[in-house]
Amino acid sequence: MAIDTSSPVTSAPSQAATHLSGRAKLILLVLCAAQFIIALDFSILNVALPDLGKDLGMGQADLQWAVTAFALPSGGFLLLFGRIADLYGRRKLFLTGLAAFTAASVLATLAWDPASFLAGRVLQGLGAAVIVPTGMSLLTTTFTEGPQRERALGISSTVMSLGFTIGMLLGGVMTDALGWRSTMGLLAVASSVVLALAPGLLTESLPHSLKGMGGAPIPERPRMDVPGAATVTSGLLALIYALSTAAQHGFGGTDVIVGLIAGVGLLAAFVVIESRAAEPLVSLPMLRRRTVAWGNLGGLVTFAMMSTVIFLLTLYLQEVLELSAFRTGLIFGGQGVVAALAGAVAPRVIGRIGARNTLVTGMLIQAVCTAALLGLGRHSGAWLALAGAALGCLGHLWAIVAYGVTATSGLPDHEQGLATGLVTSSQQIGMTIGIPLLSALSSARIASLQDGGTGFAEATLGGIKLGLGVDAAIVAVVAVLLAVGLRGRAGRAGRAG
Repeated sequence: MAIDTSSPVTSAPSQAATHLSGRAKLILLVLCAAQFIIALDFSILNVALPDLGKDLGMGQADLQWAVTAFALPSGGFLLLFGRIADLYGRRKLFLTGLAAFTAASVLATLAWDPASFLAGRVLQGLGAAVIVPTGMSLLTTTFTEGPQRERALGISSTVMSLGFTIGMLLGGVMTDALGWRSTMGLLAVASSVVLALAPGLLTESLPHSLKGMGGAPIPERPRMDVPGAATVTSGLLALIYALSTAAQHGFGGTDVIVGLIAGVGLLAAFVVIESRAAEPLVSLPMLRRRTVAWGNLGGLVTFAMMSTVIFLLTLYLQEVLELSAFRTGLIFGGQGVVAALAGAVAPRVIGRIGARNTLVTGMLIQAVCTAALLGLGRHSGAWLALAGAALGCLGHLWAIVAYGVTATSGLPDHEQGLATGLVTSSQQIGMTIGIPLLSALSSARIASLQDGGTGFAEATLGGIKLGLGVDAAIVAVVAVLLAVGLRGRAGRAGRAG
């Protein structure tokens, strides 16, 4: 039976309802540690790129591939690996992904030329594409739907946000002290520890429909939807490549335009294939669920717009206020503190007002705090940046936990891999599309102001403010749409109670 993801309850979850055994805590620790490492990988290398380029002989124009080589497979293969885990075993695939990621991190650490480094990054991305959906589906099938799962998702979301934020800080500190290779070495060591602990704690979680008498797997399994897998994976790869390239070179390039057209066309073909497939990769009826569709829209937007805020504030602090990378990282450290608090509180907020209201409220807080950043000044604004980013992160974390609860509630175990694949795809695609879209808008504004005679710093500030304003407006509009789109479920739940 599905939990009420929208209507309020009279009290917070009871202590008994949320209590986790010692073994359950260890399982949650291992799964969260894996998610933390992947989040760390998204940000730890950014500050190290100039040193990396000098060491390996990569030109400025080629440095984007250090990021894109990871983003392409990590985002493009999520749905595919989530479904494979549903059919053939989540624990098995999770451990395989960890092993691949560990080996890839060692290769990236020891890289002797650009080709070997990029090969390591691609393999890291493939490992991440396995770890993220299988880890999330192991979490949602291990912890009972309701207060326990909400608490587990809250901790997991907090850890992911901390990983992204801490990565920015560690990247600067470790590169200055030990060189860029130490950032990849840290990932190798951390993933090795998780890989050593995981086999003894995790158990296989094949869905009941794939088990025979006594829980033994039956020979017949649902077939993999190969045409669907090929079109959705190719479509996501094309879109992520186009958007990642556009972030560096703008949307006018032929490869960007071709990638966007190919991506949209392949995803449209995927929808047609799924509507006709006997055993589809993605259940279209599941996508028609309000909680799944609207929840993932909220996740995509909150991730896309908050990652853009971080990007634009980094530009502001370093290009306008001329702060060092280390001091910039310290300012963003405030986000990490608030993220830890917000993730701990989010399950209680959901227990009191429901996941729908928490999702909408969190996104509205994020929108208001982003709008407040329009007060950033040319010579001062570091404290406003700290406060706006930290408080915006509070709303962001509430929204992350609430959308995860909303989009995975009421689904059977054999669809949890797909559901969490959609959830994590929303995250990855959101982080991929937000920055190139709004940075392109900001860059155009900066160029226009400079052409009009405005100085570099003032023009940069003007472009940043335009991006922040659009960011806040998008989050606010989507929050309103979610409130309306999920209202019917709230009404029915209320009457049922």
